[in-house]
Amino acid sequence: MKLNQFAALAAFTLAAGAAMAQSAQEAAIRKAIEPRLGDGAKIESITRTPYGGLYEVRVGGDIFYTDAKGEYLFIGRIVDTKTFQDQTKARLDEINKIKFSDLPFDSALKMVRGNGKRVIAVFEDPNCGYCKRFRQTLNDMDNVTVYTFMYNILSEDSVTKSRNIWCSADRAKAWDDWMLKGKQPEQAPANCTAPHDKVLALGQKMKVTGTPTVFFTDGTRIPGAVDQKALEAKLASMR
Repeated sequence: MKLNQFAALAAFTLAAGAAMAQSAQEAAIRKAIEPRLGDGAKIESITRTPYGGLYEVRVGGDIFYTDAKGEYLFIGRIVDTKTFQDQTKARLDEINKIKFSDLPFDSALKMVRGNGKRVIAVFEDPNCGYCKRFRQTLNDMDNVTVYTFMYNILSEDSVTKSRNIWCSADRAKAWDDWMLKGKQPEQAPANCTAPHDKVLALGQKMKVTGTPTVFFTDGTRIPGAVDQKALEAKLASMR
């Protein structure tokens, strides 16, 4: 066997051995941690990080960290002390990204202000107080297109309200009338159907756990009623 062939074989053997060891390590961590998560939660992935030998454990849309034996959990943020970049947030943004253009916009309410060049999608519940506050923020903005997915997760009444709004002659106006003014929409005709089931399944697939949740055209999201200053800053950063 030639020297270069031997070197290549040795490198391949070392790489394979390292991969097997890594796989065994991840299996041991999974065995130690997963039974303790409760509620049938499943670990989606375990990845070694460059942060002091910690392992990233991904469960749903969240991540936490553990040691090589899975004996301790570290729940919180990892921040680079040189740049002060939030490494955990950056990682969460990466793993929770969506393809914005794939959203089913025909199942959303559409509101356009000004030139509408800045586009966002929002998952909101009609009974959500924070959503009403965020709606006021949007009402004060210009040059924006907002797709609102009525994500009914707070009560059965949310489903009824959303259906009445969806079946209104002017859906966007009916939504704003309710969210901003508390004006109830008229009762929907019996033969009118709303995309409740479709939107609910979509939100669950995308791991939307609360309202409002705002999605941007770069695929990232912000959970919660972000204020106008932060929203403007996010939109400006995408230019």
